[in-house]
Amino acid sequence: MEVDPTSTVGGGVEDVYGEDRATEDQLITPWTVSVASGYTLLRDPHHNKGLAFTEKERDAHYLRGLLPPAIATQETQEKKLMHNLRHYEVPLQRYMAMMDLQERNERLFYKLLIDNVEELLPVVYTPTVGEACQKYGSIFRRPQGLYISLKEKGKILEVLKNWPEKSIQVIVVTDGERILGLGDLGCQGMGIPVGKLALYTALGGVRPSACLPITIDVGTNNEDLLKNEFYIGLRQRRATGQEYSDFLHEFMAAVKQNYGENVLIQGTAAVVLAGVVAALRLVGGTLAEHTFLFFGAGEAGTGIAELIALAISKQAKASTEESRKKIWLVDSKGLIVSSRKESLPQFKKSYAHEHEPVKNLLDAIEAIKPTVLIGSAGVGQAFTQEVIEAMTSFNEKPVILALSNPTSQSECTAEQAYTWSKGRALFASGSPFDPVEYNGKKYVPGQANNAYIFPGFGLGLVISGAIRVHDEMLLAASEALGHQVTKENFEKGLIYPPFLNIRKISANIAANVAAKAYELGLASRLPRPKDLVKYAVSCMYTPVYRSYR
Repeated sequence: MEVDPTSTVGGGVEDVYGEDRATEDQLITPWTVSVASGYTLLRDPHHNKGLAFTEKERDAHYLRGLLPPAIATQETQEKKLMHNLRHYEVPLQRYMAMMDLQERNERLFYKLLIDNVEELLPVVYTPTVGEACQKYGSIFRRPQGLYISLKEKGKILEVLKNWPEKSIQVIVVTDGERILGLGDLGCQGMGIPVGKLALYTALGGVRPSACLPITIDVGTNNEDLLKNEFYIGLRQRRATGQEYSDFLHEFMAAVKQNYGENVLIQGTAAVVLAGVVAALRLVGGTLAEHTFLFFGAGEAGTGIAELIALAISKQAKASTEESRKKIWLVDSKGLIVSSRKESLPQFKKSYAHEHEPVKNLLDAIEAIKPTVLIGSAGVGQAFTQEVIEAMTSFNEKPVILALSNPTSQSECTAEQAYTWSKGRALFASGSPFDPVEYNGKKYVPGQANNAYIFPGFGLGLVISGAIRVHDEMLLAASEALGHQVTKENFEKGLIYPPFLNIRKISANIAANVAAKAYELGLASRLPRPKDLVKYAVSCMYTPVYRSYR
């Protein structure tokens, strides 16, 4: 499909900075409030190119004398920075160096991240971002998003207007209460929205100027933070109940008023379903022919379970209630069964099936005989040797997903899964693990990282101008990812494709999600482009330096 280079994405959001691939060859003007030049231009991360400014640009934009005389290409700058990063031995130092780069030269930051995604993803996202959040108060230098605290109650709309970018398409928001497996980090949870949005841009091609990280600070119940002199948030216990819901309601209303109906506010469980879909291509059988056992029945676990139930019901043309019977949950008190229904919170009740009480995970495995075991409880080493051996005793290829983050909370390591299952397990984890050698064969563990799904998912919603998110769009994203896994990946035991091809994967996910939005009548960007994959690619942010007039 030919794309008009002046065209805009997502229902008319203007490409102010020339960020889309379709505008790559155009000359652009480095606008801030006025045309940025001289010292201001070097301090503007949107437009700064450092030593890559040409002789002509240095003359035109009053940069003579403000830079050393040498001129470097973006590739040379990238090579130098990667050399420097590799010298840091502590991951947190790499994280801080990357954040500094993002604040001074945005395009170079994204170029680095895209070209070295497998090496740098664990630095800017899980697992390093967890440590960064824990120490956010100590390493805080410049704000990278909006902090909306209870002090701003009644004035949230004014606070949103303080953000310099007006055309926002994607917001990632946290209240810092449950950060990875680390619990309540209050205001310091900001590292998660910042990291996630960096991935929306690097992996999904959503423009950085259209992304907004937000932390809602309603206090923290973390005593260590409340006593810490460097803590950057409100020093009070968490607001709950009516006060919390009123504040959230004001926030959602202000976002809608300021940015319109099409802004995406997001988080997703679809990556786990994609791993299951891919694994079943290897194991055989449809989703409905398998039995799923979750260790962990919190909101994360039940959210994933609901998506799997929805996928089963669509595939088997059965009701969601019927589909849920293929899914069992174990919480801290044992298997969730109907005799416990009265004492269960609402979100667990639909998984309380008929069965005698079972006290622990191992006994639940022996009783239910699941084909897929999913850990989401944040309890490290919960998948013991007995658990893995039990799964292997009645499955030729047991699917074992240890999803809890960070690495210390993982239910088991890759080495344990492959060794205890004698190399038969199809394993993936929430945190990255190195390849494992077992009996002369090399196994590459997959990472069930939601970074596979949400960037492409977000791009799909943006390019179709979707007015609402529907569960079927999440299914479409999962299916697109599951089908990106090749025969070569399977041979290494991978149930997720390598991150190396992530932009191609994201374009395919975006096209599938957009197609579903058009099919459901939820797309506002009309007419529908003929080739959605090609259109998705043309709308992707590209971090190569632009030439200035």
